[in-house]
Amino acid sequence: MRSFVAAERELGRRLVEDGTIVRIWRVPATPNNVGVWSAADATALHAVLRSLPLAGWCTFDVAALATHPLEGGPEV
Repeated sequence: MRSFVAAERELGRRLVEDGTIVRIWRVPATPNNVGVWSAADATALHAVLRSLPLAGWCTFDVAALATHPLEGGPEV
């Protein structure tokens, strides 16, 4: 399992560097994370999540986000 964790950390660093992982936080007292990820579309996001070495042991909850009007998004 340790090699999976090391591989996960290495890939995670690359995803941060390339902008795929925009922000990521650890949930205190748990092994869980909350992150903001950027992908061209749902298919691309699915592919990158499935490429994670620990993906087989993870569950993912995904919520699409849109830019808020205060940050230049469209008025609703």
